[in-house]
Amino acid sequence: GFQLPETTAVVILICGCCPGGALSNILALALKGDMNLSIVMTSCSTLLALGMMPLLLYLYCQGFSNLQKAVPYVDIIVSLVVILVPCSTGILINYFRPHYSKIISKVGLGVLMISIVVISIISNVEIGGSLFNVLSPPLMTIAALMPLVGYAFGYIISSIFRLNQPERRTVAMETGCQNIQLCATILKVAFPPAVIGPMYMFPLVYGSFQLTEAAVLIVLFRCYQRFSRKWKSDTNSRYVPTDIKGGKAEDI
Repeated sequence: GFQLPETTAVVILICGCCPGGALSNILALALKGDMNLSIVMTSCSTLLALGMMPLLLYLYCQGFSNLQKAVPYVDIIVSLVVILVPCSTGILINYFRPHYSKIISKVGLGVLMISIVVISIISNVEIGGSLFNVLSPPLMTIAALMPLVGYAFGYIISSIFRLNQPERRTVAMETGCQNIQLCATILKVAFPPAVIGPMYMFPLVYGSFQLTEAAVLIVLFRCYQRFSRKWKSDTNSRYVPTDIKGGKAEDI
């Protein structure tokens, strides 16, 4: 639709073919989603990426033979281990020491969200000025649309299959989030700097939009929850049940 050059189109395609990353688990937790489903989806997509990424790149990237050898299998396996080991540790803690799990979840979520904000600020300060100089408006538009379309379609399709609300929010996050570190690794292996040029920064731009749009959705969801809870509380407080004689319930 944007009539991009071949190399640019392939870079965007690689980003879209990457499995979900650990960020989706954090965002699902912030949206009060189904964490079991989130972990299973992230783990399955990472594991299946061992075969599916080469297949997808083969189908979509005919004519780009160097991409077939560029899929970093070791990095995918390491990514899977990084996901499964902490999750297994959390399961054991929750089973043997359940009173610690809530504290660890609150502290861990707070530290992770602060870390994400700090890293985003540092990244924008370091290379933020150059991003707008090297990336064109169509690329910025694509980077903004990709995660948004993923979030929307994930929620819509899960709604069609009648999943509950926490599961819908989880599927939305898992669909919209991509492993941008994996994408950056593939780009470094597949393309020499002279060929890829400034497109090596596209995963960072995508990640920034991915995080920003998710943060907006999280804020909207939390505001909706708060106002909905307040509205229900006000409605219940105004309703005073009466008996058949017209007296107040507390007088009976």
